[in-house]
Amino acid sequence: MGLFSKLTWKRDSDLVLALDIGTEVVKALIFRIDRNQKHGVVIGVGRVAQKAGNMQSGAVADISGVIASSREAIVLAKQKAGVKRVEKSIIGIAGELVKGTTTTVHYERVNPEIHIGIPELKMIIQKVQEKAYQRIKRQLAWETGQDDIDVKLINAAIVDVRIDGYHVLNPVNFQGRDVSMSVFNAYAPMIHLGALQTIADELDLDLLSIAAEPYAVARSIEVEDMLDFSAIFIDVGGGTTDIAVVRNGGLEGTKMFALGGRAFTKRLAQEFHLGFDMAEQMKIDYANGRLKGEEAGRIKALFEDDCRVWLGGVELSLLEFAETDLLPPRIFLCGGGSALPGIKQALLSPDWWSQSLPFAKQPQVGFLQPRDITRITDVTGELNNPQDITPIGLANLALLDHIEEEKMLSSILRRSMETIEKK
Repeated sequence: MGLFSKLTWKRDSDLVLALDIGTEVVKALIFRIDRNQKHGVVIGVGRVAQKAGNMQSGAVADISGVIASSREAIVLAKQKAGVKRVEKSIIGIAGELVKGTTTTVHYERVNPEIHIGIPELKMIIQKVQEKAYQRIKRQLAWETGQDDIDVKLINAAIVDVRIDGYHVLNPVNFQGRDVSMSVFNAYAPMIHLGALQTIADELDLDLLSIAAEPYAVARSIEVEDMLDFSAIFIDVGGGTTDIAVVRNGGLEGTKMFALGGRAFTKRLAQEFHLGFDMAEQMKIDYANGRLKGEEAGRIKALFEDDCRVWLGGVELSLLEFAETDLLPPRIFLCGGGSALPGIKQALLSPDWWSQSLPFAKQPQVGFLQPRDITRITDVTGELNNPQDITPIGLANLALLDHIEEEKMLSSILRRSMETIEKK
């Protein structure tokens, strides 16, 4: 669920824009919502390379530069889709200070024989959200050394509800003494959100939602029995690596650190005395197996060192999730940086998974593909590799917000979010 969602879908306006403002590339997808099938169809794709200095560690550094790149990507997507105007949009946000965590509150009812009503449910959700807000504020204050950092809630989803230890989808009308509720919340600093809001205004977009990108990626996968689904999602972008951990169908939390594909490009530029663009092309050629001989061997050796540094960031990010339980052995990779051969090999290294982190068994590492996001279909033929997962995930999230907009728990959660923001 997105905080900015106005929930004002109109029957005559089924076109939505998903905008992924990456460190290296701006990606714009135009998709049409099929309300009867609860499905989205991508009809236009636009990609434009960012100018140097537009982004820094996944966050906007030059608003005017990002507006120019985004406008160009949107124009391309419109041309390919054959449409003149798309107003509604969802925009992704990343960066080290975007925090996502699941908070659980245990509530003991005085009269367990009384059926749980909506007023009591509202009170429980409010307690969870207030606890989560203070927790995030403390975490950001510790990381930045600033006690007054202004943050805003951007995404929230109910992960788990249990009554006397039994899982329920909706606690209303149940009886019981002990109620526990877990809610995932994603927060972002106002400075980052304000920049994206300005970009949306300048592009004349009706902003349905600003979404944490690892949250969008983690919610993009649906399996038959979600309660048994556990996995780690790793999105290797240009400036950051975003990690999301899902346990038993619920998103436990997200982590981001400022190391992505751009760091590997800079290493090549330094070692081979190349400009950034030429080094980027060399990296792509190496990843696609087009380089051979001594040059390929030299790059492999360089990247092995860099992958070990990157793997250290992954390890630190996962340590918090390993405090309470074993880590899920299924790992899904996506993002442009995941194409580097050393990334997958580093994750499969026995020294890492068997000694550094508590995995139940050897991790199985695979790549997320656009076809894995079943609610979104691409008819353009342009979305065909893991680097396209984030914008497709954003499109899927906008679709899910639309599908779930009338659900009672989602409605109560949204109003609770709005109450906290007014304090």
